[in-house]
Amino acid sequence: MYVCICNAIRETDFRAAARRFAGDAEAVYKALGRPPQCRQCLDEADEILAEEAIEVGMAISAAA
Repeated sequence: MYVCICNAIRETDFRAAARRFAGDAEAVYKALGRPPQCRQCLDEADEILAEEAIEVGMAISAAA
């Protein structure tokens, strides 16, 4: 599934970048070298960032 049609960013690619780069959705887009164009995807991108933050928190808790 695509998160961003304008930049052809797939959800899996966005999730991987969200784990590597800090910041909001726009920062992750910038890290991918593709700034948001029409900006309709930013809400969904923010949801994915929140989900990934929860996953990282769970992984840290499990490791402790």
